Amino acid sequence: MQRLYARHRLDIEPSHIASGLAALMASDRIGSAAELEHAWSPDGRALTAHSVRAGFHLLLSALDLPAGAEVMFSAVTHPDMPRIAAHHGLVPVPIDLDRDTLGPRPDALWRAVTPRTRVLVVAHLFGSLVDLDYAADVCDRHGLLLVEDCAQAYRGPSYTGSPQADVSMFSFGLLKTATAAGGAMIGVRQDSLLARMRALHQTWPVQERRSHLKRLLQTAAFLGLTRPRPYAMLARAAGDGFDRTVNSAVRAFPASTTGELVHRLEQMPCAPLLRLLHERLSTFDIDRFDARAANGEKLAAMLPADMLIGGRALDRTHWLFPVSAPDPQRLVDAVRAAGFDASFKASSVSAVPAPLDRPETDPACARAVMSRLVFLPAYPELPPGALERIAAAVASEVGHAHAAA
Repeated sequence: MQRLYARHRLDIEPSHIASGLAALMASDRIGSAAELEHAWSPDGRALTAHSVRAGFHLLLSALDLPAGAEVMFSAVTHPDMPRIAAHHGLVPVPIDLDRDTLGPRPDALWRAVTPRTRVLVVAHLFGSLVDLDYAADVCDRHGLLLVEDCAQAYRGPSYTGSPQADVSMFSFGLLKTATAAGGAMIGVRQDSLLARMRALHQTWPVQERRSHLKRLLQTAAFLGLTRPRPYAMLARAAGDGFDRTVNSAVRAFPASTTGELVHRLEQMPCAPLLRLLHERLSTFDIDRFDARAANGEKLAAMLPADMLIGGRALDRTHWLFPVSAPDPQRLVDAVRAAGFDASFKASSVSAVPAPLDRPETDPACARAVMSRLVFLPAYPELPPGALERIAAAVASEVGHAHAAA
């Protein structure tokens, strides 16, 4: 194979990395944070953070909920989110998903609420939005805090979160839209809660510049390696360890104990990171964003409707393009044989397990979706005819699977 197009194209250019390197000597962290927060929320309801997970840890620290209180999560999320809740002595409770909308199922949400419930966290998955109307109504009725995890759903400066949510969290980590190789923006609509979070945040150490430099250099290397020819060479060299190699290269926090994870989260973003993030947000590339969304819709129209995940989700922008496959590995192999990398580990999300004493909250639909999940490339830098070739590879493999059945 001479060329292999990567499963995901980083949303960053060499010029942005150069700007990040040039900003390494920036020293006014407080001023940089204030400027960025005002640009995000002129009414003063935003907080910069090192990552969404750091912001979530900060939120739970400020809430100081009683031990044993329950935090409900839409059932597919980053596994560190329920780990952080458990670290605070809280009980993570999954709310099963509707496969078509990727939102919490209303019946599952209603059943899961107990007198111990305090927070609901809804993750917007794969570049689409979840309709929060029902979730907001349940939270209003029961006095719950509604948190939206928008790490995978940034869509430009015109959208800084739903007004129905109490807290909105956006990530700009390596794989995210408008990546700054790190950083997050946390919108908080309760003044007293935001004040407590700010006070706690100021007690954390500032991120070391060398860690930001390391991430910039990793970003540059990854950007180079994911060009079609080097990527094909990497795939051949890595062999069976190819997926592991790619996934480890983009992981922000290596696997660790929960205590080690939380310790790593407790840092404020350094001034150079804030400068780069401000540049990325103020020069958002709406043309590429619209082209990505259009590519995803075009590919969706070529595939069998029963393969689509999130087919009725709101405002699909296709940060990732997930499908359901009868045999995920065979589909990955078929698409790679056509010259395009597909993966069932292109995203780090997973299904949240039910507490042992709450078997009725078992997220059976979410587990089924994740067990058959494959991510297809659909970004706008693919060559002409790429979507048709991907769709043909999918059709061939699906036809084979149906014939075998």
